[in-house]
Amino acid sequence: MGGPTWQAWLMNVDLFQPTGHFDLASSDDHQRVRVLADVLLDQGVGSSELTAIGRSDGLGIDGALAVKLALSRKAVLELDWSQKIACVFAMWGERRRLNPRNDANPTGEDALHVKLDQLDWLFAGTSIDWSVIPVDDGDPEDSASVAIERAALHRSGDRVDVLRLDELIGKGALVNLDNVDDSRKGGAIVAGASHALAQGADAIVMTDADNSVNLGQIGLLLAPYVDGRAGVVVGDRKHPDAVLVKAEARWGPGIVVLRHMQRMVGRVLFEQGLRDTQAAFKLYGQRALQSILAAPSTFGFAFDSDWLYGAVAAGESIERVPFAFIDSFEESASLAQGPMTTWESLLRGLVEAARDRGADHDVEMAAVVDEFAIAATLDKVVAQVPSQLVGVADSDLGNRDIMSPAQLRGWLQTIE
Repeated sequence: MGGPTWQAWLMNVDLFQPTGHFDLASSDDHQRVRVLADVLLDQGVGSSELTAIGRSDGLGIDGALAVKLALSRKAVLELDWSQKIACVFAMWGERRRLNPRNDANPTGEDALHVKLDQLDWLFAGTSIDWSVIPVDDGDPEDSASVAIERAALHRSGDRVDVLRLDELIGKGALVNLDNVDDSRKGGAIVAGASHALAQGADAIVMTDADNSVNLGQIGLLLAPYVDGRAGVVVGDRKHPDAVLVKAEARWGPGIVVLRHMQRMVGRVLFEQGLRDTQAAFKLYGQRALQSILAAPSTFGFAFDSDWLYGAVAAGESIERVPFAFIDSFEESASLAQGPMTTWESLLRGLVEAARDRGADHDVEMAAVVDEFAIAATLDKVVAQVPSQLVGVADSDLGNRDIMSPAQLRGWLQTIE
């Protein structure tokens, strides 16, 4: 398909019919976006044309997601790669999202079955081997047992290897983790990645337990890794070509304060354009993983930054790719545990990782985090915004010329 003809083709409703609607918990909707993606592929639409279509107005969330899936599947079909890739995610409080939605389980997403269907579709007809490694992060509700039950009911359930973090404490890369309660997702991801390497995986994809990220997009991560451009590939929700549906308002206006602190401490990452460090869609190659897992600095929510610090220190090239993310927040572990408990762990872990990895960071702001990053204080912070950060663009957060650590310290001392 040459020239601008994709615009006319796109209007042919007999071929491509996005509705503008997408429900994370609907198996029909997940199947429908794959059908839309297959239509694009069957019509022979090229990668550049797909990218152009993705920038079109009026596609709707399902049409935009279908474009990402088509780009991903096309990339996978064109790869000359027959290694093994493992998808790793942590589970805490995931019993409901792992099960299907019904009247008794209104927040269900059938998440494991959805992931398996997505991976079946993506890798069908290729020589790529794949597995899924869900890791129970000490969940008092025993998400592991649900994952085992659900896997047994799926045609690709034999590709699922469920782990329990409490059975792996003190072993290998977890030698410095004394108790399962000391992990906040990071311990589970370390355990899953270590297991994947031991099982012969050449790369792992880190994601979340819910359906926020359609794993049919993994080809977007895999292509830059396989062709040697990057040892680590990071999904970027802030990229202009990303598709993002996220309930940002749940944090409160003062979230900009926490991001200002985060980016000043983690400047070695953010100066490289890694502004979406927490996105649960990243690929790490075997070489990068071996370096990172030799000495993890944190097992908390800041593990994302710790891993990126480790990749930078190891000299790995890091590439960012846009992808589609549709927030699933009703059963979010950060809400169940307390959003500011999550941010306390994230900020303190970020400082710890920067110090342990010897990464360049703003020492003065790190000291502010040491003093003020306490959940009870952050609960007050997130409700208000200092004058210096009102209306500041996201790209300018972390600039100490806008609000210095000393100015922020002074403001923090006055909040009530």
